[in-house]
Amino acid sequence: MDNIVQQETPRPITPLGILVEQLKAIVQQAKENQNVPDGITVSLHKALLLAAGLDPYVNECTTEESPALAALAKKTSQEAWNQLQSKGTTVRHLEQEMLSGHLEGQLLKMFIYMTRAKSVLEIGMFTGYSALAMAEALPTDGRLVACEVEPYTAELAKSAFQASPHGGKIHVKLGPALETLYKLAAAHESFDLVFIDADKTEYVQYFQILLDHNLLAPNGFICVDNTLLQGQVYLPPEERSKNGEAIAAFNRIVKEDSRVEQVLLPIRDGLTIIRRV
Repeated sequence: MDNIVQQETPRPITPLGILVEQLKAIVQQAKENQNVPDGITVSLHKALLLAAGLDPYVNECTTEESPALAALAKKTSQEAWNQLQSKGTTVRHLEQEMLSGHLEGQLLKMFIYMTRAKSVLEIGMFTGYSALAMAEALPTDGRLVACEVEPYTAELAKSAFQASPHGGKIHVKLGPALETLYKLAAAHESFDLVFIDADKTEYVQYFQILLDHNLLAPNGFICVDNTLLQGQVYLPPEERSKNGEAIAAFNRIVKEDSRVEQVLLPIRDGLTIIRRV
């Protein structure tokens, strides 16, 4: 009999997703507690409907992903991520929630179209969803360099790229992102758009290398994922994880850097757009 891999249940990783889960629990508790006034239960239920309906509606009103992206998302969701590290297949703990997903993928594509970028650098590729989404928007002579430290996910991504007519625009650099960035800087590379979605504790270093070594083109943009980090960045410091503290520090450093201006969008787990002044 073939081995059946049980698909992992996604956990909420965005501030809104976590809020929805908490509201669900509170509404259920209110229904089971006869001492809770009906008016409060009704208000809680309305709050749940308002919060829970936002993401599905936003996705519904966003252009559908390509068949290649849909297949890649499905493949990612079917991986037994919780078993890979224990088997030594991956160095780090990975999970399907690391996928950028439909909404963010379409947003990144829109940025490519809007900026007319021809060269893109992605720091942290995972299974390649965001890389392929951006490649779909690049012109035929466009190029995307994707940094990834995990050989397993890099190979998974490459197989998806081969199935897409846009996969040839993507060049995967395997190894620690910081090492790759210094090599690109030494080669005098420059990129119109950079997408950061890698080790959160290294975000500040990525940012500084991009600016200090001119890896970011003069009119280029940096898009940074997870800059709300499950809401930890605006919760009390004692509520933050190591990554939460790292992202809070990154946000503060970017805000105080006179070389750039930025805007933090409350999309999924937070997306910051940065440009050099």
